[in-house]
Amino acid sequence: MLLFAKILIGLVALEHLYILWLEMFAWTTVGKKTFRSLPAHLFEETKTLAANQGLYNGFLAAGLIWSLFISDVSWSRNVACFFLGCVIVAGIYGGLTASRSIFIKQGLPAVIALIVLLLA
Repeated sequence: MLLFAKILIGLVALEHLYILWLEMFAWTTVGKKTFRSLPAHLFEETKTLAANQGLYNGFLAAGLIWSLFISDVSWSRNVACFFLGCVIVAGIYGGLTASRSIFIKQGLPAVIALIVLLLA
């Protein structure tokens, strides 16, 4: 069960690394294809804002990855719980303020990973 929790944590981290890449380095290219509801002219204008958001997603990914390399089980669990909690809060906020799909795509995987981790 602990291995499964770590796999889920790794998947959440990978998702946030992808978001980092998308928002920091591919906002004006892949971002346009991903966020089709936004007018195309906004991508260049919001490039710096998106990069800032991407950086924060990178911090979340870094914390989750860090938790996977901590040898002390209790400490590893606490760090993972903290960063999964941050992802969940961000997902709830995004779901309430921007699009419900943000919670489903980002928050829900973190909720599942946290539940599995707490049950492990």
